[in-house]
Amino acid sequence: MTISREAAPPPAPPGGRPAATLRSRVAEMAERKRAASEGPGPHATRQQHAKGKLTARERLEVLLDPGSFREIEGMRRHRATGFGMERKRPDGDGVICGWGAIDGRRVFVYAHDFRVFGGSLGEAHAAKIHKVMDLAEQTGAPLIGLNDGAGARIQEGVVGLAGYGGIFRRAVRSSGVIPQISVMLGPCAGGAAYSPALTDFVFMVRRTSQMFVTGPDVVATVTGEEITHEELGGADVHASRSGVATFVHDDEATCLAEVRYLVGLLPANNQEFPPPVRSGDPADRPCTGLLDLVPDNPRHAYDMHRVIEEIVDDGDFFEFHEGWAANVVCGLGRIDGRVAGIVANQPMVLAGVLDIGAAEKAARFVQTCDAFNIPLVTLVDVPGFLPGTAQEHEGIIRHGAKLLHAYCAATVPRVQVILRKAYGGAYIVMDSRSIGADLSFAWPGNEIAVMGAEGAVNVLYRREIAASDCPELTRLERIEEYRDTLMHPYHAVELGLVDDVIHPESTRAVLADALAVLHTKRAALPHRKHPNPPF
Repeated sequence: MTISREAAPPPAPPGGRPAATLRSRVAEMAERKRAASEGPGPHATRQQHAKGKLTARERLEVLLDPGSFREIEGMRRHRATGFGMERKRPDGDGVICGWGAIDGRRVFVYAHDFRVFGGSLGEAHAAKIHKVMDLAEQTGAPLIGLNDGAGARIQEGVVGLAGYGGIFRRAVRSSGVIPQISVMLGPCAGGAAYSPALTDFVFMVRRTSQMFVTGPDVVATVTGEEITHEELGGADVHASRSGVATFVHDDEATCLAEVRYLVGLLPANNQEFPPPVRSGDPADRPCTGLLDLVPDNPRHAYDMHRVIEEIVDDGDFFEFHEGWAANVVCGLGRIDGRVAGIVANQPMVLAGVLDIGAAEKAARFVQTCDAFNIPLVTLVDVPGFLPGTAQEHEGIIRHGAKLLHAYCAATVPRVQVILRKAYGGAYIVMDSRSIGADLSFAWPGNEIAVMGAEGAVNVLYRREIAASDCPELTRLERIEEYRDTLMHPYHAVELGLVDDVIHPESTRAVLADALAVLHTKRAALPHRKHPNPPF
């Protein structure tokens, strides 16, 4: 007599308990994953929401394309003992890692879950982040970190610090290889603050995210200074004073939407170009508004943002560091569907001079664009470097050299447009032909010189003017002579330092054509381990 396989009961293990079936194991797995996805419970979730913050999984739902997230190591647990840790071993260990898509393009992500151990970093937590960072680098895809954690986990001791070391090392190794984006959605203190500082872009949310190396309590103890978390390291502080925050927003939903937008302007890695789009804005559209926007008098200010909006596709300009060093404007826009990095002096702030902050900001932006194959467009209207004892003593030479180094080292297509004045060393630094700009154009009425005519005459003809019977008339005559000889709009063109003088209305068309021609540019660099910029 034979017994069918279907009818045969599963063999009982020693002790008489029925063996688990595959179906029961699947059900057990599903229940464990469901419990992990819900987190520590509704009370912790309500506390998170009461602070105006989403949970880690809610953030991923907002950031990524629907249904695209694939989690890895979701059931990993810590193995720490002592301080009650052996009794609390939640799945995931306070961080969610994996990959998903933004507009169909793959990105890797990790998201701290503040509801679990305050999002603090221990051994298992760090190992998960290391894993996703390695995958992002190896596959050549952007990495996005959603930061909402309390720093190293005190209960686990030094392994948390070692975990941060592993993050720092990987961030540096991936620097300039893949885009790395840090989104600050809660507190970030101590050594943890250096993790976002090493990445390419830092987003912050007002009132909920803070960053500092030493918190208010330590500051009060050491210095006696009483200061709040927001005053010490809030979003607006880092957006306007320290320059740590690249972008600042009022709420998490807007912040995450802007992260999605930024990813759409970036290549997946340094071996690719930013994705082009088909533009409905004609490349040869006349920029008729520019004639009215920019005054003839070089002493009169205007808003450079409006100039940029006239030039880029549909007036859409994504500005970096809007609140920091506002005398220079940096950001991304499209010209005929191609992404371009735009650097421009801002006459509305400090007359557009270059100072320490502006040089730092622009140098960082130029390096970022060069790393990710984004061509550079430089709009010049600069009266020089900011004079003064403070600037000199705080290192304007060293900091200005950073911008000079960044431009000289950049191998991406580089196009310069001189709108009005370009004086002294600031003219050279703002991507002149002499430091490697591929093409240079100027508007009629441009003034390119060592200094303004008034200053030059005061130096060259000081004695003659003093000895004259009519000093003011002599001074005015010499100013006119200097302008006619060395500052007329075609002087630089005649010397081959500017390629052409163009009509302002044709600026967009000229730039679109130039970027199209330079798209296939190739540049060879000397063999070296790495450059040694003036950090």
